[in-house]
Amino acid sequence: MDVDLPETEAFESSKDGLNNQGVYIYQPAKPSKANGERPSKRRKVAEDKKDQGDQLYPFAPLLDGDENAASIELRYSTYQKLWSEQEQKIQEILEDVDSKVLDNVSSFVRTTSSQTYHGCIPAALVTVGSNVSSLGRLLTRLNDRLSTTGEGGVVVLESGDAPNLKATLKNIIRAAITNTEGNDGYQSFLTDRDGPRLLAYDLDLLSEYVKRKGTTKLVLAFRDSEAFDPNLLTDLLSLLSSWLDRIPFTLLFGISTSVELFEGRLPRSSVALLRGKYFEIHEASNCVDRIYERLQAECNGRFWLGRNITGILFEKSNDYFQTPEAFSRTVKYAYMTHFFANPLSVLLADKVSGDLPYGKLCEAIRNLPSFRRFCEDFVHNGSSKKVRNLLEDDNLLLQESLEYLQMGQQKMRDIFQTTKMVQMCLKNFNIFQKTTMSDLSIRALSGELQDSSFVEDMLMAVKTLDSEALKDLLFTVIPGSLTDTPQFREIQADLDALMQTYEGTEPLRSEHDNRNSVVKTTIVQQRVKLSKGKAKMPKENIEYTKIIDRIHAVLEAHLVETLVRPQDLILHEIFLLDMKNPLKETFAPRPRFAVERALTNPFDYLESTSDAAETKLSTKQPATAILYQLYLESGALVNIHDLWQAFYAVFKSDKKGSCDMRVVLSLFYRGLSELKAFGMVKSSRKKIDHVAKSAWAGL
Repeated sequence: MDVDLPETEAFESSKDGLNNQGVYIYQPAKPSKANGERPSKRRKVAEDKKDQGDQLYPFAPLLDGDENAASIELRYSTYQKLWSEQEQKIQEILEDVDSKVLDNVSSFVRTTSSQTYHGCIPAALVTVGSNVSSLGRLLTRLNDRLSTTGEGGVVVLESGDAPNLKATLKNIIRAAITNTEGNDGYQSFLTDRDGPRLLAYDLDLLSEYVKRKGTTKLVLAFRDSEAFDPNLLTDLLSLLSSWLDRIPFTLLFGISTSVELFEGRLPRSSVALLRGKYFEIHEASNCVDRIYERLQAECNGRFWLGRNITGILFEKSNDYFQTPEAFSRTVKYAYMTHFFANPLSVLLADKVSGDLPYGKLCEAIRNLPSFRRFCEDFVHNGSSKKVRNLLEDDNLLLQESLEYLQMGQQKMRDIFQTTKMVQMCLKNFNIFQKTTMSDLSIRALSGELQDSSFVEDMLMAVKTLDSEALKDLLFTVIPGSLTDTPQFREIQADLDALMQTYEGTEPLRSEHDNRNSVVKTTIVQQRVKLSKGKAKMPKENIEYTKIIDRIHAVLEAHLVETLVRPQDLILHEIFLLDMKNPLKETFAPRPRFAVERALTNPFDYLESTSDAAETKLSTKQPATAILYQLYLESGALVNIHDLWQAFYAVFKSDKKGSCDMRVVLSLFYRGLSELKAFGMVKSSRKKIDHVAKSAWAGL
């Protein structure tokens, strides 16, 4: 577009380069309506109710798209309610784990000052090991305590917040003020104060704020103290020490290694400025076990994780460190997976709505493997009429399914209560010191706990209990579901009657106790022969032995009845999530395996134009896949010319000589570049016309 300019202006513009700038066309807006005329009314567009439902309930409709909005809403609300209950349990455990060290640290902060340590800075050294997340929870709760009482607050400083001394001071002052005043309060504090304007890193600002708020404890927490620059930390400690008479600093160092290594990084002059106490936060493994036990072994549980998912959860914890928060997120993902993808999870709601698509739900129930096995067992037992009724009557099927669902849930509660009893017995009897609830749960969820050595050793130990240990077992370990049975009450009454008539000072012992065994020595042909026999016992011990044998028989029968295989329960697919690989591909993906599979068998991921999947080299496969399969047949060094000839032969044989060499060559170079980008080949220094393999399949 040419624009007429005066000659001088054109010269100046060309001189300054303005003639190369862009040109913008101004188009004035349309004239507005006359004064007093009302603007045109905008037409209201009704929002689609379906879109609103999708926004409120992000779960997708299941049952081949026939699931209605009421069912989606009930599934989502049931998941939200169930997980909120579980999340509350997790928070209670985390608070309980942190409570002891929190009380100790808060007591240290409140009772110490620079006067207590004769001018030194009070410092709390907290070793966290690999449990880094626990320090964040500790600092948050400590800040809440100090803020609630008005004593002060906690300023958390990361290594990234301390590039230099000025920036560090600025971040400390801002964090201390915004902790109680917010960002607006921080800005107003800087601008509304009397006197000359101070720089943002001047500690006079913090001193004035502390004096105005009446702060008595200001905790400065170095969350990752090992990551701080030692020189910066030295200068900062020296500066803070000079302000102790005006700002009540208390330092808190989070240490992942050890106190000795932390002190070794600082000069002696800086270490001499500190005086304090050492605290230790326990590792998270015990916390993870407690969380799992609380989620699975509650008396009012409705949904459980199966053996495969439990194995994956603790396999991750053993392979590398996993914080309790990460463990909880993984469990939450498992819960969400079940309710998102299983339409029958709607039956886990407290009250099943009448607006559900019962026809489709009943059809889904009839296709469950556990329901089919259930029907086959009934047919084998001669109850084919009931099976026919369940297959034809939806109302009967739904009513029976709800009853079977409650029975299955009660079975799962009994399984975990019994597993908990076995763990407590093993712990009290000192049989297996390191046996955790997770180890026993994996066996119980696979149906292997009943025949395991854990149960066998526990039952053998029960026989050797004396009367005092038996009382503790009955009152603290045995679950109420077993002690309330008539058979067990009768045994309890007989034991109480026996103890009332017994007048001895020593506890009663059964004949299975080693103290009631006698070793006899005999000499046969000048050889000593040892034999073990039973000593003569008083009448009370004989009666006590009978009671022990009855308790042993009751316990054994209870274990056989309770420790069933959960996968054999009818409708277990509703209340038990036990897929083969539900979490491993999500939380521990194998990208290399997927890439190798895609290059070796590309039609596992792509749609094939032919009826049969391509199992040999052909031009229907991507060029990179063809080149990769040829690459697998070569050695450590690959001749580029030979590789090109083999690649071109594939196209030449498939196209029967009608292929364009230039097009094939461009495909060859593109595929080779992609293999290089994948890190499978690299240039060879030994031979210029060769490439070297840098990856092998399956490694």
